[in-house]
Amino acid sequence: MESFIQADNFAKILPYAKLFRQGMQVTVLLSLFTVAIGFCIALVLALMRLSNVRPFRALGIDKDGHQRETGLLAWISYFNPLDFLATAYVEILRSTPVIVQVFIIYYGVFGLVKLPSFQLLGFIKFDRFFPGVVALGMNSGAYLCEIIRSGVQSIDGGQTEAARSLGLSQAQNLRYIILPQALKNILPAIANEFVVIIKESAITYTIGVQDIMSAVNAVKGATFVIIEPLLVATGIYFCLCFPTSKIIAYFERRMSRGDKR
Repeated sequence: MESFIQADNFAKILPYAKLFRQGMQVTVLLSLFTVAIGFCIALVLALMRLSNVRPFRALGIDKDGHQRETGLLAWISYFNPLDFLATAYVEILRSTPVIVQVFIIYYGVFGLVKLPSFQLLGFIKFDRFFPGVVALGMNSGAYLCEIIRSGVQSIDGGQTEAARSLGLSQAQNLRYIILPQALKNILPAIANEFVVIIKESAITYTIGVQDIMSAVNAVKGATFVIIEPLLVATGIYFCLCFPTSKIIAYFERRMSRGDKR
């Protein structure tokens, strides 16, 4: 039986090495911008979910000045609109396929907005690249939000009380005490999300982003070879993801040295 993988087919795709190199550059840029946008969105969402904004708090107090324990007014008094909006965003984005979100952003949102049609680095189509970044960033923000929130909540509440006794504001407490410690706790989960972003960026080729999978599709159409281009793409993704996870693991060990003393 003849093998599906043939050495001659690799020679056929060699002239298209430039497409794979450009696709790798697009994938790296796509992942970097996605991480930046996703982290900013996640930080805002996490703060919204951790907030204690209760505009109807007064409805929870009865005429005798006691806190209501049950009833509609008691439930309304605990309603936090910021937490509600952030939770709705996270649950919707986490419960729907990424490809659906990419299509909605590209065809639904940016179909109504005329983006400038220029090329980044001479070959990246901005009007395709930018919607892909936005869609992936919004999706990543939903997952990173829960990672950040869980990391902040893992810090002992006594440290917040100590910060208040020293006269630190809530913002100073979050910046200098809570977030540095939370970052060490959530670094492995964040690193895993970064690697996932690199792999999930492949979905953007469906809207014309010239990433690695777009190069595979172009080579397949030109040479009628499919297995070998996929193997090349697999190798490129591995070379991007494996070192990234190892670098993050190195910094994780460096940051955790102080905890082992």
